[in-house]
Amino acid sequence: MRALFLLLTMVGALSAVVVLDRMAVIVGKHVIKTSDIDWDLRVTEFLNREPLDFSSQAKRNSAERLIDQEIIRQEIVTGNYRRPADSDAEALETQLKHDRFAGSVEGMRAELQRYGITEDQLRAQLLWQLTVLRFIDERFRPAVIVTDEEVHSYYDQHRTELRRQYPDNNSFEALEPKIRSPLEGQRINENFNQWLEQARKRARIEYRQEAFQ
Repeated sequence: MRALFLLLTMVGALSAVVVLDRMAVIVGKHVIKTSDIDWDLRVTEFLNREPLDFSSQAKRNSAERLIDQEIIRQEIVTGNYRRPADSDAEALETQLKHDRFAGSVEGMRAELQRYGITEDQLRAQLLWQLTVLRFIDERFRPAVIVTDEEVHSYYDQHRTELRRQYPDNNSFEALEPKIRSPLEGQRINENFNQWLEQARKRARIEYRQEAFQ
């Protein structure tokens, strides 16, 4: 009787277990779990200085970000792109600490605790962000060409604004590199977004709707 009682007790306990993690999205052969979404929401909202939001819409937005990240990750692995060093992420973390917490380690740790993430998790996210930025630059910058005519055209169209912004020296020669760089960045982002859109169409993406309730 005692053995039967113990068995029934174990069965009852197992039936009461709450499922804490489940599949949310399948991207190719990769599974995005609800715990991945939870972590992404916490670290993203910490970095954006936004309140924690675990609504269905927030979870869906997070899932879309994670899908994009998985597609990018697969491309990085396939293309053998260079990755930033851990020290780069540490430098970015130091800058974040300085800008938001006046260099206070305790202040940042308290805020991380409030969002439910660790310093290691934050550093991993910063390293990933740097990895994505390097990938975008290496993958899409070589194909970008901004002509002198385009730079001249921008200068002519925004001359009044540029004179206000740079009152001391607003000649074309002085402002040419300041104009060319953002135009190149805009073109890089356009090419990246087009590539990502096409890559998403080619990918097998399967959602588990019950994970977003």
